[in-house]
Amino acid sequence: MVDLANYDPSLVSNPNNNIFGLPTSEEDARLVILPVPWEVSVSYGAGTARAPEAIFKAALQVDLFDPEVPEGWKQGYFMRPTDRKVLMKSDYLRKEAELFIDYISKGDEVAANQFMCKTLIDVNQGGDFINRWVYDQTKVLLEKGKLVGLLGGDHSVALGFFRAIGEKHGDFGILQIDAHCDLREAYEGFNYSHASIMYNALKEIPQLNKLVQVGVRDYSQDEYQCVIDNSPRVVTYFDKNIKNRQFEGETWKSITEEIVSHLPQKVYISFDIDGLDRKLCPHTGTPVPGGFETEEVYYLFRKIIESGRQLIGFDLCEVGIGETDWNANVGARVLFKLCNLLVASNS
Repeated sequence: MVDLANYDPSLVSNPNNNIFGLPTSEEDARLVILPVPWEVSVSYGAGTARAPEAIFKAALQVDLFDPEVPEGWKQGYFMRPTDRKVLMKSDYLRKEAELFIDYISKGDEVAANQFMCKTLIDVNQGGDFINRWVYDQTKVLLEKGKLVGLLGGDHSVALGFFRAIGEKHGDFGILQIDAHCDLREAYEGFNYSHASIMYNALKEIPQLNKLVQVGVRDYSQDEYQCVIDNSPRVVTYFDKNIKNRQFEGETWKSITEEIVSHLPQKVYISFDIDGLDRKLCPHTGTPVPGGFETEEVYYLFRKIIESGRQLIGFDLCEVGIGETDWNANVGARVLFKLCNLLVASNS
């Protein structure tokens, strides 16, 4: 067993160690990060399937001192290696999905093309597969008493974890940081699209009694109606409305306190990195102008903990891959903050 109490965080990170350079094993770790290299349904920019590996490398440069949770890392963080079989399955189905999206974009009927009919079946079966795989992996970790964070991949990967969290904790709420509502039904024909994750969560996770969305700035009329129809189970803070309230003199403190008031006792954070200003992660899959600075989001997270609510898990998704390591660098620092907050809320 590694004694992190005697580990010197000022040492140059050993590349043979685990996430953030920590010499931690899964057995010893308080918190386990599960990478999910899956991006079958992305509808714009690709690359998120390989984000976990890029973030792992960038995380070696993250300083372990966080003044808000200065010794959180001493509880042990461990990231599992990327499952290559899952990644290869994602790559294969992603190519099929691209052909399908191109086909339907031209207005052609799917039913008239046997190959496209089979492609749609294959992609939807892939969604079933990744939901089961994530559920099985996270359920075992939760049963072992581990805190768990999910690292995508596209946003669709979280559904199986939601199910495991619900079975472990009972009723809970999701705080979703996102540029999008993700409330589309079977977007582009894909049952488990990244654009449908919260629609599916509301439909399939009975313990999910509250969804609070923050920073949304790109959504369809159907999604807007879905928000209205599912009130008060769903509360959405649109980016434009947040900005207007601030322009007219309201503080972020007062707005965050209002957001937190909608959340139940147990809170799961679902963080699509496109909720941030694009300059922070320019190659995220579906970028939208506007968004938050990291410290604005961290402030909101701190307010949740200060309120006495409990964080029970998180996912971080949609980190892109670019010519430099900037996306992964930001992703690694957001991941570290989420890890620290999760252990602080469960200490």
